[in-house]
Amino acid sequence: MFVPCGESVPDLAGYTFLMPAVSVGNVGQLAMDLIISTLNMCKIGYFYTDCLVPMVGNNPYATAEENSTELSINAEIYSLPSKKLVALQLRSIFIKYKSKPFCEKLLSWVKSSNCAKVIVLSSSHSYHRNDLQLRSTPFRYLLTPFVQKSVQTKIMSLNWEEMEKSPCIPEIDDSEFCIRIPGGGITKTLYDEGCSKEIPVVVLLKFVSEGDNIPDALGLVEYLNEWLQIIKPCLQCDDPTKSALQWKMPSSWRLLFGSGLPPALF
Repeated sequence: MFVPCGESVPDLAGYTFLMPAVSVGNVGQLAMDLIISTLNMCKIGYFYTDCLVPMVGNNPYATAEENSTELSINAEIYSLPSKKLVALQLRSIFIKYKSKPFCEKLLSWVKSSNCAKVIVLSSSHSYHRNDLQLRSTPFRYLLTPFVQKSVQTKIMSLNWEEMEKSPCIPEIDDSEFCIRIPGGGITKTLYDEGCSKEIPVVVLLKFVSEGDNIPDALGLVEYLNEWLQIIKPCLQCDDPTKSALQWKMPSSWRLLFGSGLPPALF
């Protein structure tokens, strides 16, 4: 499944594996863009899979004309050895009935690579929130039972709110309760697979609506940064309206909503 860019397979033992879910507003994927771009992570390989719709494009993280023509595909792996981080970026949707096999193969690869933990960045439809969720923070987390005690202790010290269980069949009072993530794509599958295969999986998500989801992505990476401290706050930030964390938007975001209006219209 994993094809390295170099001749040898990199050693990822003890690394934290970051990945997005293709979910509502593409928030997880936008958040991964911010992380990869800000940390200037190096591409180490890609996933060769028939589970995703094929795609190819220019380098989304181009910083100069020289590297703008590098090609990117639907599932690529980046790493930052200094922080022991490895990141998967997904750029296309799943082929019908192929999402579960992808999750199974992915987590098997993660386990065989001896990664320390998997962190899934995701989102869920905001209009599915209940009254309690409407009155609280839009961020939630989930932990599989095999996440290390040290991780659990740190997350609990942040006073984050765990994803609540809800009726398995909505609006049926006597329905059993379970974890539901409407609009979360493969998030629930990854969580369930992590539980059944004894893999430490952490899910971080935000309740969002479709639209301009850049602010949601920024919020999600700052939520993650509270825990992992990927980047340090900027002490020289004089503008109180700006984030103290300096996230770098990739060059590909300039056309996130298409090109501007043609002058001929006016």
